[in-house]
Amino acid sequence: MSQIEDSGYEGEALRLLKQADCDIGDIIRVSSKGKVYEGILIPRPELGEGTIVIVKMKSGYNVGIKVTKDVKLEKVGKGTKPTFASPPIPKQNPALPHVVIMSTGGTIASRVDYRTGAVRSAISASDLYGVVPELADVARVDTEIVFSLYSENITQKQWTELAETVAKRIEQGVDGVVIAHGTDTMAYTSAALSFALQNLPVPVIVVGAQRSSDRPSSDAATNLIGAVKAAGEAPFAEVGLAMHETVSDIGIVVHRGTKVRKCHTSRRDTFKSINGFPIAKVKDLQVTMQTDQYQHRDAKKKLVLKPNFSEKVALVKFYPGLDPAIIDFYVEKGFKGILLEGSGLGHVSKFCFDAIKRAVAKGVLVALASQCIWGRVNMNVYDTGRDLLSFGVVPLDEMFPETGLVKLMWVLGQTDEVEEAKKLLKTNIAGEFSLRTLPQEKILEGGQ
Repeated sequence: MSQIEDSGYEGEALRLLKQADCDIGDIIRVSSKGKVYEGILIPRPELGEGTIVIVKMKSGYNVGIKVTKDVKLEKVGKGTKPTFASPPIPKQNPALPHVVIMSTGGTIASRVDYRTGAVRSAISASDLYGVVPELADVARVDTEIVFSLYSENITQKQWTELAETVAKRIEQGVDGVVIAHGTDTMAYTSAALSFALQNLPVPVIVVGAQRSSDRPSSDAATNLIGAVKAAGEAPFAEVGLAMHETVSDIGIVVHRGTKVRKCHTSRRDTFKSINGFPIAKVKDLQVTMQTDQYQHRDAKKKLVLKPNFSEKVALVKFYPGLDPAIIDFYVEKGFKGILLEGSGLGHVSKFCFDAIKRAVAKGVLVALASQCIWGRVNMNVYDTGRDLLSFGVVPLDEMFPETGLVKLMWVLGQTDEVEEAKKLLKTNIAGEFSLRTLPQEKILEGGQ
């Protein structure tokens, strides 16, 4: 029996499809305004217009054709309804490094949902291995699903669970860990793991994709291959974040987990190292270190796991006219830490001073990072900065707000003592601090 009645199509579109005896998955040809479109008929998205016929072209992209009285439609081949099936897992070479791929969700583990027309998390870690058979030449891969969440839904609880899961696999003797993750908050997670997983014996690489794996322009496979190569063979033992170096499939760079930020909504080279440079590059399946300042791989090292994060930490972005009552609100709600995202060298309005003093007086740890992307905080230059220092506000040097926020959450997950927390906040744990900030002219000028 035809499934076209339940496909979401209606009106003239449904009439034409029924007239041509079309079903979902059939190959159809649609002529409209002098152009001809041929491809697989797929269901109408739930929120889409019912009079638009959706065709998946040979290129892999979907085309929507609005049905009018001039449109001609015919079936040219019998097909099957679009489905996804995991390909078989290829044979593994026992001489290759042993890497575990953990899936948390996100675009790298996603495909198009033909019910809604949107991208949804659907592919497990084993699916990823199956659809990227090249991995069989890179490593012996185990897979594990930790959770399946879009990254905007990941919280401190998931950071803890992920860190504990990674620690267990490292204790089992794997040569590296790769974590498939959504890109929106991937930098937060890479920072969190950098603080939670100390004295690593092997690399832990977080990887994502800007475009789902069923799109022709997907970066999922190349990113995953680069991440697995780095996890299995790179000489460093830190948390890194691996993504495209440029918009082309030339190379994958591994950024330090505490020094990376998502800088573009959709480009494949969206991640950039901030106030630092990438640790390594993977090109033509060769790992090349980009710095000599890194923690070395050493299977004899004993991992130190510190996975706790406080949920009572807030980020307050300063802007002209900020109501200081926002600071009072967090204090009244029992928050233990507030990160101020200040302007320039580290400033907020004088109208916030009293609220900040009240917060500090009540034992709230108040820190400050600059909302500028590059550069470092220097609160000794202007009166405003010096006043904030005198109130007890802790400057975070060149840590940008995302890493500063995660570290504040981590610090207050280790201790409730404010002075001890301040000392820990200013201690270099995972390369988040450097003695000086080096120029990044190429990045600042938009080059590669």
